[in-house]
This record gives sequence, C-alpha cells and structure tokens, in this order.
Amino acid sequence: MTAATPPADRIAPSHLPIYCKLTAVALLWGGTFIAGRLLAESLAPSVAATGRFAVAVLLLLVLTWRVEGGLPRLTLGQTLTTFALGATGVFLYNISFFAALSQMPAGRTALFVALNPIVTALLLAALFREPLGLRKWTGILIAFCGAAVVISRGDLLGAVRDIGSAVGKGELFMLCAVTSWAAYTLIGRYALRGLSPLVTTTYATLWGLLLLGIGAIFDPAPLQLGSLNWQQLVAILYLGAGGTVIGFVWYYQGVQAIGPARTAVFNNLVPVFGVLLATLLLDEPLTLAMLVGGALTIGGVMLTNRSAR
Repeated sequence: MTAATPPADRIAPSHLPIYCKLTAVALLWGGTFIAGRLLAESLAPSVAATGRFAVAVLLLLVLTWRVEGGLPRLTLGQTLTTFALGATGVFLYNISFFAALSQMPAGRTALFVALNPIVTALLLAALFREPLGLRKWTGILIAFCGAAVVISRGDLLGAVRDIGSAVGKGELFMLCAVTSWAAYTLIGRYALRGLSPLVTTTYATLWGLLLLGIGAIFDPAPLQLGSLNWQQLVAILYLGAGGTVIGFVWYYQGVQAIGPARTAVFNNLVPVFGVLLATLLLDEPLTLAMLVGGALTIGGVMLTNRSAR
C-alpha cells in the first residue's frame, strides 16, 4: 500500500461521498460479526453462508436489472476474473468467517480484520513488486506485534512456549479469511476493467453462491428452514442486504474511485465497530489485551499506509 486516507482538509470534494460510503461499509461489516456469531452458534458455515448469499443474489439481480438493464455477457477473461472474485471474497472468506465465529467471540474475531491492509500490502509487494520501505516494514512489524498480543491474549511468552493453545482453529480460520479478502481486493483492480462495480459484485456473488451451494448440499448438517427463529432470519437478511449488497457495491466503488490500497485502509474501522458492537449487543468482555493489541495493529497499519511527504 502506498497511501492513506488524506486529512479532512485535504480530501478532494469529489471523493467525499466515497469516503462516507466506505465508513458506512466498515460499520455494516462490523455488524456482520454480530449477525454471524448468532448464526454460527447453530448453523454449519456452508449453510449460514449459503443463506446469506441467497438473499444477496436475489437483491443484486433486481438492482442490476433496474440500474444496468440486466447482466452483460462476459468475455472469457471477465468470466475467469469474476469467478476468482467469487471463489476468494465470497466462498473462501465466508466459509472461514463463519467457521471462525463458531470458535471465537465476535469481538476477538473482528480484530483480525485489522490485518487485511497489511496482508494486502505484502501481496502487492510480492506479486506486483510495489516497494516497501523502512517506514512500511516498521508499520508491518508493529501490526503483527499487535496481532500477536490479541492472538496470545496478552501472554506472548506463554504463547511461544505453547503455540497450540494460543493459535486454535478459530485463529487459523480468520487468518485464512484475511488472506482470502486481500486476494479479493487485488483481483478487483482487474475485474473493474470494463465492468461496473454492481455488475462485478453480482457476478462474483453468483459464482460464490454456486460454490457455497455445492458445499451446503454435501454438508452433513443440512438446513432445516422450519428450525430458524426470527433472530436468525434477521441475521441472514442483514448479512445478505447490508453486509453483502450495500457493502460489496460501495467497497468496489471505492476500489474504482481511489484504488485498492486506499480502499483497504478503511478496513481499519471494521474491528473498531465490531468490538464496540460485540460489547454493546452481545455483552462480550473488552480485555486489556484486545485494547492494546488492537491499538498496536491499527497503529501499524496507519503507519504502513501513511503518505510520504
């Protein structure tokens, strides 16, 4: 990553709506950890994710028809790119997301999202040879130290002695989710060539739903619609409409308008909103390790993405 969000007095007026939308996306995605936690306690990851994107696909198809007049025919390259988006940002991310929430509290899970911009920066450097100077490497080191504090629950020495007790299934699932989302963000820079954010999101969601549906069919715990309560139904609607349709479209508008690096910086707000909402709505404890580790991680990300003078 090469740039951070400019100060308020230096933000281009034409970008103000995009910055507002990306902040709202962070709030919506912070809420997905609350809704996801409610579903993960009773539904298999593939089933919960399939319900989310079944709602999203219906809404996206209606929206695409009204705004774009329908879905355009894709070239072979666009087909492969949108499939890659669906496989990473929809299928892999959501399987890992719901699996992690079945193992960890929502607030703790949300803090892992702070690593998204760091992983994106590392992938940009590895795949596209974007330079990482001393300042960026320092920021990455600070962010990883913060993540280590969160993962180890503040007991770094104990985690080194017994890494198995510190890094469980939930942590591994969230690390997989973070990597999947970083890949989704980078692939988006190519997917938006010749396609609108709405069309890109719709096709990616269709591919992702196909993959999730196949997984749900073979899941040993199939969905029983009659067993869903009103809270689970509201959670699925929220995840499908707010966390997917609005969130994905606005996110890609950001990628298109200000680039993937600047857009990814707004992910810093997701763990903040996620932890606050988990504390307020789920009565989850806010520990010192979460505060210190979260602050270090977000601070490291901000240093990594700060514009050079």
